[in-house]
Amino acid sequence: MSTQPMRPGLRAALSLEYPMSLGVHDTYEEAQKAVDYLSDHEFPVQDVMIVGTDLKQIERVTGRLTQGRVVGAGALSGMWLGLFVGTIFAVFDPSGFNIVSIISTVLFGAVFGMVWAWFGYRLTRGQRDFTSVSQVVAAKYEVLVEHRHVTRGRELLAQMDPMKAAQEQVRQAQEAERARLATEHPAQPQQPPQA
Repeated sequence: MSTQPMRPGLRAALSLEYPMSLGVHDTYEEAQKAVDYLSDHEFPVQDVMIVGTDLKQIERVTGRLTQGRVVGAGALSGMWLGLFVGTIFAVFDPSGFNIVSIISTVLFGAVFGMVWAWFGYRLTRGQRDFTSVSQVVAAKYEVLVEHRHVTRGRELLAQMDPMKAAQEQVRQAQEAERARLATEHPAQPQQPPQA
């Protein structure tokens, strides 16, 4: 998967100076609620960022895709395009508004849409004979803040939900302990057994 380079202005807007975690949430709504609580208590939320991690794509299959459905959808799409074009032509027609030209343009659009959709469907050779909707979601949402505001942010969120704040402190302590152990006892490379 390739990514496009970010514009410098956008990169600055989506970055923080020495970001620190205020908490990890299971849903976006929980993270949003935390930021809203901070905002309600005059916290400088312009220095806060919500980051979704562990991204995954979910695709829900909604039905079979048959040649008839493709042609019908193409006709409907072509009719809308024909109605738009016919209305524009009718409005600017020097001889006046003509409903017959609109109807003929709608019919031509329907035929064009049917042929175009059928041709596109035939090119796929049945490789994707279903319809679906998809969405990219995150498994966790972390609220980050610039380092100079982290203490005040944690105090406010502890007032909002004392139990969640205690769980977050335990999580951070466990991560710090794991990091300390990893630096004290780096993983030894496995040596093959000697014969």
